[in-house]
Amino acid sequence: MSSFSIEDFAGNGVLKELLQKLLEDGWDDVPTLKIMSAEDMDAINMTQRQKDALEIRSYLHDRALMQYGDKLEASGKCLPELLSLSPGDLSSQFGMKRGHIARFTDRTSACAEPLPKSYAQPVRKMTSTNSGNNIIFKTFGSVNSKFVQGTSKSPTRSSINYDKSLEQSLADFKIKDGYIFKGIVAAGPAEPRACGCVQPPPVVDEVAPYALIEKISVEKLAPEYKIGMERLVNTKAPPMKALELWQDKPAVLLCIRRPGCIMCRAEAHQLYTKKPIFDALGIQLIAVLHEYIESEVKDFWPRYWGGVILYDRDRQFFKALGGGELLKDKFISGFIFNPRAIANYKRAKAMGIKQNFKGEGEIKGGLFIIGRGKTGIAYQFIERNFGDWAPLAEVIEICRKLQNQQQSQEKSIKISQE
Repeated sequence: MSSFSIEDFAGNGVLKELLQKLLEDGWDDVPTLKIMSAEDMDAINMTQRQKDALEIRSYLHDRALMQYGDKLEASGKCLPELLSLSPGDLSSQFGMKRGHIARFTDRTSACAEPLPKSYAQPVRKMTSTNSGNNIIFKTFGSVNSKFVQGTSKSPTRSSINYDKSLEQSLADFKIKDGYIFKGIVAAGPAEPRACGCVQPPPVVDEVAPYALIEKISVEKLAPEYKIGMERLVNTKAPPMKALELWQDKPAVLLCIRRPGCIMCRAEAHQLYTKKPIFDALGIQLIAVLHEYIESEVKDFWPRYWGGVILYDRDRQFFKALGGGELLKDKFISGFIFNPRAIANYKRAKAMGIKQNFKGEGEIKGGLFIIGRGKTGIAYQFIERNFGDWAPLAEVIEICRKLQNQQQSQEKSIKISQE
């Protein structure tokens, strides 16, 4: 699977000698590096060979084919030339397997494919807007597609092209006109299993009380990834209250059932791929584990996830998703007899992800979007079926509205002070 480590992304080719320059200019993570424009490349004096290498490796990363990066780059061909080669040439010259050739030559495909429409839209329930958790939504207005000034990470970047690229990415995830937002508590559908003989476990349909999560004690296992950063924090970080995480900046918290699970890795990978969008919206990405196995954290970060990783020793975030109790499911009833979980597995397997079976895998996870300070929980997704993902379009829409509200509040404060 394509790693989010820039060292792995650059491989042994011509981009390797650029790592220090990329770090200095703010191109310090793979998702951001992949959206460089021609003007950005010229600004750091990239050679044509380096530009070609970046194009090739970005294309391979999208298709989980990075194992061919060094060989394809060493050929001296640019991406259009490589795509024009016959399947026989790709096999004989680069040792590319048949299935990988199909993935490489299909220019329309990428590995983070959504489920079919029948599987994509989770069931939701309207929640009362009188709750303290929903303060964020009282002033929801139209979506503003403009970004905060200065979203580019370095003044040496071509910020206009950077913003255009991000705005196009946002447009791709914009919820279409006529869509009715159905509430802030979402979960996969409760379909009967084994021809109706097994009923799915119930999930809560009310948002978790904010007071239940703000004082949760967590430990940081890994920081936000940048070029050359240590794989784990060198010194064990002291416990901290969860409120400190989003005190100054909204956060997406991905509660992961098991970091070695193929479906959990796929969900984390497809979410972190959109990091430039979340950066532009002023949202931080955080993964939460309920079990600490050092080898599993090392395998997970930054290959599948480059954001902060936290350890929730008492599993309080996971209990909050289950309405105060851990939401659990057995392998046979929750996977073998569950066609939706099997579809989720096939989706993850198609992304070329490896897996293992270490650790506790029955505790369900989910996702929180939490506003800055004490504004509350903006969105909550519960993993009813193994491998359910919160729909990206809706997650990004919520984050965009958080940004709009924050901008409105800052504008009002500025006007009142004048």
